[in-house]
Amino acid sequence: MSKIDPRGRKVKILATLGPASNSPEMIAKLLRAGADAFRVNMSHGDHQTHARTIEAIRAEEKKAGQSVAILCDLQGPKLRVGQFEGGKAFIRHGAHFTLDRRDEPGSDERVCLPHPELFEILEKGQRLLIDDGKLRLKVIRAGSDEILCTAEVGGEISDRKGVNVPDAVIPVPALTEKDRRDLAFAIEHGADWIALSFVQRPEDVAEARKLMGGYGALMAKIEKPAAVHRIDEIIELSDGIMVARGDLGVELYPEDVPPLQKHIVSKTRMSGKPVIVATQMLESMIESPAPTRAEVSDVANAVYDGVDAVMLSAETAAGQWPEEAVSIMNRIAMKVERDPGYRHQVDFTRVLPDGTTADALAHACASIAETVTLSGIVIFTGSGSTARRVARERPGAPMLVLTPSKTTARRLALLWGSHAVATKDIGSFEEMIAKGKRMALRHKFGRAGSKLITLAGVPFGTPGSTNLLHVVTLSGNELDKHED
Repeated sequence: MSKIDPRGRKVKILATLGPASNSPEMIAKLLRAGADAFRVNMSHGDHQTHARTIEAIRAEEKKAGQSVAILCDLQGPKLRVGQFEGGKAFIRHGAHFTLDRRDEPGSDERVCLPHPELFEILEKGQRLLIDDGKLRLKVIRAGSDEILCTAEVGGEISDRKGVNVPDAVIPVPALTEKDRRDLAFAIEHGADWIALSFVQRPEDVAEARKLMGGYGALMAKIEKPAAVHRIDEIIELSDGIMVARGDLGVELYPEDVPPLQKHIVSKTRMSGKPVIVATQMLESMIESPAPTRAEVSDVANAVYDGVDAVMLSAETAAGQWPEEAVSIMNRIAMKVERDPGYRHQVDFTRVLPDGTTADALAHACASIAETVTLSGIVIFTGSGSTARRVARERPGAPMLVLTPSKTTARRLALLWGSHAVATKDIGSFEEMIAKGKRMALRHKFGRAGSKLITLAGVPFGTPGSTNLLHVVTLSGNELDKHED
């Protein structure tokens, strides 16, 4: 199988690695099938295994000659019930069931809830969802030692099943001691993105950013209703947003999730930061070689909404068809982006430029791309901010992002429409034009007669100085003149 052309689609594919896919051979196959970035799930496996996985990604990245992002996803705190006599019990529909602080095996009538903080905040009428919402309890009376509930939905319950509390802000930090160790490991091993779980408030994001010390980019996972209520502040403090529909779908009513997804995507797009839609996108492909029609529509709708990336979870981490899952997701995205109605759909979020020269030029790039037939937009950037500004406009032409920073190039592997290349910096206007043309030809962003936009800042090498836009025409012989 030949390698996927990075200019073939603008939305990115983030694939989770696990037992089914963390070998060098499978990582190479997933890259060829269309993966742009890989997620390392810190909830499973040990540091030794993760270190080998990251090393394998970097080795295959070098062979493939492309910038690949690594996202380490922190587990976050997990709320769970205690253990039962015989390992399980059965809660009858409509029956009373008590959660208490007694460290004794549970029964059909009670179980230990080893989280003292929940006894302090729960109130009458609030819900507790157990085992991903399979069991639903409603609080009748809450005290300091016991929480009496009625079972709105009963069923079998077993040891250590997870508990979700959708109606309250839980007074626990988003980072556990395990998360802090995992975060230190991820930074030490050069992770490009850190995904923060269990975000409820902006302070959770601020704490993680402080611990990161300027290394890596921070992706806030929106999986708690409390986070939705403060989404503007969380977006502002984050480098990107992940719509994590797993827990979000447990804690909300199913019909609430699609409009919320669109709301979060729209707000994040307006900020110019990457937004990822994740969880259960091609869930049936864990066992089946083909997705359901509903799953295909789900992926397609996210692409139409202009998300920066779509994510595969268990489909590639533990499924039987990891390569096929990436390939099908790639084909869905390619088909959508070639739809004549795609441009109209992806522009549903109209972004007005901020009152800066950089934003005005980014907006101009998109306007020129609508008027003139362009083969690409060549962007020179150090931090990636210029590329993010242009991507926010969702231009019709693909972006070739040239940066002297390998770190920046890798982070931009999750940015819509960008193909980032780490290369030597430029020092003059003439060098910018010559190098822009040369790299565009080398990376197949046009041929003789093609028009390009080049975007940079003067003085060169100064962060935040984007102030130069130039339209050039390729002659076709620039590639032979210099080597980078």
